[in-house]
Amino acid sequence: MEDFFKLSQRGTSLRTEIMAGLTTFMTMAYVLAVQPSAIVGFGAEPTITDVNGVVISKQAILIMCALISGLITLLMGFYSNFPFALSTGMGTNFLLGSMIQSGELSFGDAMAIILVSGIIFVVLSVFGIRDLIVRMIPRNIKVAISASIGFFIAYLGFSNAGIGSYDGGIGMGDFTQPTVILALLGLLIIAVLTAYKVRGAILYGIVAITLLGIPFGVTPLPERVFEVPSFSTVSNICFNFDFGNLLSGSAFVLIFVAFFGDFFSTLGTVLGVAGKAKMLDENGNLPGIERPFLVDAIGTVVGACTGNTTITTFVESSAGVEAGGRTGLTAIVAGVLFLLSTFFSPLFVIIPDAATAPALIFVGFLMISGITEVDFSDFSEAFGPFVMLVFTTFCGSIAAGIAAGILAHVFIKLLTGKFREIHPGMYLLCIPLVLYFIYG
Repeated sequence: MEDFFKLSQRGTSLRTEIMAGLTTFMTMAYVLAVQPSAIVGFGAEPTITDVNGVVISKQAILIMCALISGLITLLMGFYSNFPFALSTGMGTNFLLGSMIQSGELSFGDAMAIILVSGIIFVVLSVFGIRDLIVRMIPRNIKVAISASIGFFIAYLGFSNAGIGSYDGGIGMGDFTQPTVILALLGLLIIAVLTAYKVRGAILYGIVAITLLGIPFGVTPLPERVFEVPSFSTVSNICFNFDFGNLLSGSAFVLIFVAFFGDFFSTLGTVLGVAGKAKMLDENGNLPGIERPFLVDAIGTVVGACTGNTTITTFVESSAGVEAGGRTGLTAIVAGVLFLLSTFFSPLFVIIPDAATAPALIFVGFLMISGITEVDFSDFSEAFGPFVMLVFTTFCGSIAAGIAAGILAHVFIKLLTGKFREIHPGMYLLCIPLVLYFIYG
């Protein structure tokens, strides 16, 4: 294990990696509750019948989400030896899920769109085009990615717990609600434990608030702890493809949005989390980045074949990195827990937002330190990172933030006569980025 994962070389240990994997999983476990509802619809109804008459059940979505998340995260750990965990990304699932629920798309249409976007990602990864894109992005933009993700993660925590209100404008939440009170208490617990240099502070905070939430009615008690998954409904979502509408203009737009959302979310997450783990080189690049990108791309293809929307590297992996995770063993622990969750799903899905939100807020705080490496004395270097920060935070999208930051950087350099400082490929990259904002 020492030789394979290079634990001592990366300054970690078996115990630390296990703790980090637990932390990563617990901050991601909400996907098991969210993904079925994103596709089938929020509410008590356990199934939905799409326009082709195919019955899609929440149970089937949950089982395959947990299974594929576990398998692809295991692949990430073994193949790349990086502490990144993967699951169905938030964004594409709500977009396509709402269209399935409204009858605009069949489930097969949605999976065909995801499959094509994943194949494009695989092709770019295999032929090295992805590496070229990563390397031609200037260092100040790559450095700012980590800070942007930090603000985004903090935003997620504030939104999920209700500390902030974002309906119709930005405002304070209701601080009389138990969820808000517990989330603030959780943040305080994590902060104090961190101040005392307690390893696994984030995990302990999540567990503490989950238990404290029981008497407050925030953490629901499960009817059962163990449940054997039923695969009887899974056949309806596996290899369910409808390629008949792929040549339509709307399908092209959805493929474009799905691909670029996945590509830049993965780029931002991988560089941001790796930056927090001090894995980037002097140019802000991650040696061996081709491996996590290829796993991510393969995950999307496999996910489409098994009824999952875009599989992507989760930004919550940063919680495990903060807990000390530095190798693929962190990912393997998280992957195993995802596989076990197919049997213990009633137990895992009770973790409330009040418990995971403070973890996200605290990780956000820890990740914003990278912004200090941006050269603010040169406006043309600082403007792109600034745009990236505000777009990521206020648009609630990592992909939008990175795309806006790149466009801002290129245009400010171009219009101030510093166009020679820009890699020629960056000008070509701006074309699909502009289209992303028009159609995305």
